[in-house]
Amino acid sequence: MRREPVFDDPGPTLSSTVVGSGARLVLVHGFTQTARSWGQVAKELAKSYEVTTIDLPGHGASADINASDLDEAGRLVASAGGTATYVGYSMGGRVALHAAFADPSVVERLVLVSTSPGITDEYARAARLESDMALAGRLDGASKEQLTLDEFLSQWLSQPLFSHLEPGAAGLDARRQNTTAGLARALRTLGTGTQRFDPERLVALEMPVLILCGGRDERYVTIGRELAQLIGKNARFESLNGVGHAAPFEDPVGFATLIEGWLEATQR
Repeated sequence: MRREPVFDDPGPTLSSTVVGSGARLVLVHGFTQTARSWGQVAKELAKSYEVTTIDLPGHGASADINASDLDEAGRLVASAGGTATYVGYSMGGRVALHAAFADPSVVERLVLVSTSPGITDEYARAARLESDMALAGRLDGASKEQLTLDEFLSQWLSQPLFSHLEPGAAGLDARRQNTTAGLARALRTLGTGTQRFDPERLVALEMPVLILCGGRDERYVTIGRELAQLIGKNARFESLNGVGHAAPFEDPVGFATLIEGWLEATQR
């Protein structure tokens, strides 16, 4: 399906898939995932909406596309998705947020799932960036130790962050569509350590914003509440009971239902 142009020079076209009909939703996946990772969520939402799923730069069928930073990634995603409600999970939330910064008229509504607005402490951010760069080196062979894709995915999903994610919900088939080189590039330019905390741009957001996380993800419950308070009156915080950081994939039906309820409320 054709997407309306957003920028005069949109750059390379990210791979995307469209299902359903109705008002448009754009789903943006997290690090190591692909557009396919949204499978069950997209199926639920497509009952009432047109759902576009996008492969981020360095991921899936967009593995060879590189974004120099989050701002460029936001422009690429906005160009691929067009005018819509954007739903971004984790890294995808960072990119969707920067799509809203790039052109607020394109992002009609914004859903940030398990998403940080950026590390406020510069020393902590520098440390995270250094850690991300070291990990990227283990992915593409820039360091002495190189991981295979399966080795890396095993290590990545063993983090406490994903302790509530059942093995069957990890979506390994979708994650195995990636390449170590593509993931390394994405980590170097779109990783947590690259995101600058920018309260002025956050406060300036005028579209309805839903900040969403799993109720068992205590760290992001705190982050989400603070982010909603910072954005102000157009932002709402919600948590999904019984799930952790990977809320959309731990409970896809509950997640889709919550999103649909918020969309109906903001369309009135």
